[in-house]
Amino acid sequence: MAYLTLKGINKIYPNGYHAVHDFNLEIEKGEFIVFVGSSGCGKSTTLRMIAGLEDISSGEFLINGEYANDKGPREREIAMVFQSYALYPQMSVYDNLAFGLTLQGVDEDVIDQKVRHVANILGLTDYLERMPRALSGGQRQRVAVGRAIIRKVGVFLMDEPLSNLDAKQRVTMRAEIAQIHRQTGATTIYVTHDQIEAMTLADRIVIMKTGYVQQVGTPYELYFKPANLFVAGFIGEPPMNFIRRTVKNGCIEIGGKQLDISYKLGQLKDSYEGKDVHFGFRPEAIVLGEQENAFVLDANVELTEMLGDNTNVYVNIADANAILKVNPHDTPATDSDIVFSIPKESVYLFDSETEDVIDIEAVGAAVN
Repeated sequence: MAYLTLKGINKIYPNGYHAVHDFNLEIEKGEFIVFVGSSGCGKSTTLRMIAGLEDISSGEFLINGEYANDKGPREREIAMVFQSYALYPQMSVYDNLAFGLTLQGVDEDVIDQKVRHVANILGLTDYLERMPRALSGGQRQRVAVGRAIIRKVGVFLMDEPLSNLDAKQRVTMRAEIAQIHRQTGATTIYVTHDQIEAMTLADRIVIMKTGYVQQVGTPYELYFKPANLFVAGFIGEPPMNFIRRTVKNGCIEIGGKQLDISYKLGQLKDSYEGKDVHFGFRPEAIVLGEQENAFVLDANVELTEMLGDNTNVYVNIADANAILKVNPHDTPATDSDIVFSIPKESVYLFDSETEDVIDIEAVGAAVN
């Protein structure tokens, strides 16, 4: 296992494109870190710099406290699993798993022991004599993962390894990767655009946007304590609802109702008078009907999506739209009028200019 340090990492291409801006992160031994964000956010570029496949334009990259900017991929003792399986089609599963060790000159008996151990972990024992073309997509990806973990390296890097699998295979492989990490205890960095993969696999998640880190935290922290509008909207399915309104006397107006949000503004109340804020709430936080200590709103149902364990209800609240997640047994009829409540503790406010969360607890701590 290894620990990694990235200090002020930047990637600027010869054409001037700045792909990664001032990336800072400490990765502990044995941690499972996930880089997540939409296409082009810089997550794969950062992974490739860690792997030594891309040069670092500026900043410092340390492995176990040792400067590693100038080290090649082999010197970094890093194994990587790519989006494509990259298996040798002319070799059996056994030979694909053994290939790296064979190149290192490892004794055949040791290779056989390691191959069969890894095959047992990954459920590939019955497929060792098969060629890659005779395997399913999930089985091929397991071979690719096995080829990485069979080597004794400090860090495993995975670049969207499940993106070529169907939905059922992704769920299965996600569980297997989590199990492999528990068994090996290896430091792992995993890149994905899928927030479900990020939330289920990660010890900590790094959310990126246009080359900038937006927030680093545990899945719990990112879901319940988002740093800004982007993170709040990125994490969660369906995404958080946002309604932009102007603050007047500590209140905002939604659907003809005055909502007193002064408890969320605290000592910032006067500074936000006459300014716009984004009022946010998660679809699953609402309760149908009226509830105490909650904001009660009227809405018209435009569309419903029954998904089995829940129903997504698309509603219109005067000039605002929102998605509500409800029990399927309580699914309202399309074009019906409903009343729903948003518990006050489930409300988020974001500054309309900076898009940062308005966190009065943090402000209070800074003042005190």
